[in-house]
Amino acid sequence: MGPSSGWSDLVTALGLLLVIEGLALALAPDLLKRLVADILAQPAHRLRLGGLLSAAIGLAVVWLVRG
Repeated sequence: MGPSSGWSDLVTALGLLLVIEGLALALAPDLLKRLVADILAQPAHRLRLGGLLSAAIGLAVVWLVRG
């Protein structure tokens, strides 16, 4: 994996995801449990729409930063 490899970027992104999730679990476990319970109470179509919106925003951020 060279420095310009797409795999390197993917592994870096996954590592950052784990850091953020780990910090959320370590710093606010009760809040995270309540958020998960709220998510489970939502209908599937709302979760799907939220996921698509989140993916679109993430794609836009990456596109703007990495251009």
